[in-house]
Amino acid sequence: MTARILDGKRIAAACREEIRTQVAQRVAAGVRPPGLAVVLVGGEEASEVYVNAKRRDCQEVGFHSRVERLPATISQVELEGRVAALNAAADIDGVLVQLPLPPHIDADRITDQIDPAKDVDGFHPYNIGRLALRRPALPPCTSKGVMVLLDSTGIECRGATATVIGASNHVGRPMALELLRVGCTVEVAHKFTKDAAASARRADILISAVGKPGLITADWIKPGAIVIDIGITRGAAGRLHGDVAFAEAVEVAGWITPVPGGVGPMTRAALMLNTLQAANEIAQGR
Repeated sequence: MTARILDGKRIAAACREEIRTQVAQRVAAGVRPPGLAVVLVGGEEASEVYVNAKRRDCQEVGFHSRVERLPATISQVELEGRVAALNAAADIDGVLVQLPLPPHIDADRITDQIDPAKDVDGFHPYNIGRLALRRPALPPCTSKGVMVLLDSTGIECRGATATVIGASNHVGRPMALELLRVGCTVEVAHKFTKDAAASARRADILISAVGKPGLITADWIKPGAIVIDIGITRGAAGRLHGDVAFAEAVEVAGWITPVPGGVGPMTRAALMLNTLQAANEIAQGR
């Protein structure tokens, strides 16, 4: 068996094209384009790369974008003030504070300061709670992007057994909630799980979000399973690695995401989808 590739780049490009069409229709109807503000604290290189990619995505789909670069020495109170100003900005529908933040900043407090209606990252407790109650508003982007990938396979998720490796607040937990929402039987394996491999082998849908290169080998994969690799690590030579040992996994899985080019582009596409949704709902006075 050779797995079919879930091409995140291609699917994300199709998402952006649809968003661009909807934005053009908004503008033609006399409605301003959606606005996304990204707050970058300090000059961390990886964060700069992500922020620049998000800005290019905004330009492609016709969004108004604003990047606020703030010094790493900014105080908690000052940063909260900047978030409050963006919450009140009439031309901004989405507010995203790029993580990680400097150690002296309480990141949870900053997340809590973002207006849930503009929380396009989907990390505010209100939005996580809505997802847990199966009433999603603005869900986290990575898990939302993965659900779009799964939908593209045409395979019915309802009734499938799904295993998520990793239980982080930003990825693993919301991913499990998304899968529960669509009717999967979900197992979550984490650092305290005694036999993560056994849990993985039961999965029709196997999702790894750990950040440990080569963790998922072929003997962890149920033949024909959908394998989604969220974990990403940059090696010493600058090469990107996923959690899945791709060369051997592709011989067992039914579908598989590459790294890079799988989940990453879909996370960015989901951010654009969330921003458009937020803009539509704000325009409707919700």
